[in-house]
Amino acid sequence: MAASVDSVDTGRLPAPRPGPIPWVAMYHSVGDCSDDPYRITVTPGRLGRQLAWLRRRGLRGVSVAELLAARTRGEGRDLVGLTFDDGYADFVTDALPLLRRWGCGATLFVLPGRLGGDNAWDPLGPRKPLLTADGIRHAAAEGVEIGSHGLTHVDLTRADDLTLKSEVTESRALLEELLGARIGGFCYPYGTVDVRAVEAVREAGYAYACAIDPGPLTGRHALPRVHVGQHDTAWRLHLKHRLHRLRRRPVEGL
Repeated sequence: MAASVDSVDTGRLPAPRPGPIPWVAMYHSVGDCSDDPYRITVTPGRLGRQLAWLRRRGLRGVSVAELLAARTRGEGRDLVGLTFDDGYADFVTDALPLLRRWGCGATLFVLPGRLGGDNAWDPLGPRKPLLTADGIRHAAAEGVEIGSHGLTHVDLTRADDLTLKSEVTESRALLEELLGARIGGFCYPYGTVDVRAVEAVREAGYAYACAIDPGPLTGRHALPRVHVGQHDTAWRLHLKHRLHRLRRRPVEGL
């Protein structure tokens, strides 16, 4: 396609057209799902079959950072972002071996204000232990991207200004101190997001942030994700993959 008159006059190429929204899968815990009122758990067997489904389709699970970097280069149509929220201890024991087996990467969003604690924000269901500092370091050493999920799992759309800033900025500072590396990704607790939360995350210097269904806020700092759970068989994954591309609007630069 020929360049526009404006681009010829200025000597610049036209801006790239937005591409299809990247597919980012949202997981939480991997383990026993017999008592799972919030549908946050998949068994290791189910996760293994889901990862196998990706590979059979010529897709590969990667961290969100790797996915976005590839898309910025105009590549990565065969990549799927894999995210695990909350930083459950079972990520290291049950998810990580399966990711290695299937040659996949992932992003793990953790809560540095609850290291070694549990999912106290969930009033129903079993208490699930969270990773300690050593567990997070272990995951990072295995090549997993570590991102912030805030300090303590607070709904940022309901937080006052002081709490919002603390959850966004202090969590990043603590993780960077813990890992000795830059933290580029953020994930909104509960997936809830508004303009104020997006601006706080952007101003804190994060390169991207994940939500669930951010609607018109969709962009690098409010990436939509698809919940993947225990009942997602190959056919359901196929439908979710297709519907995601049809329902989500393109993102500039991706």
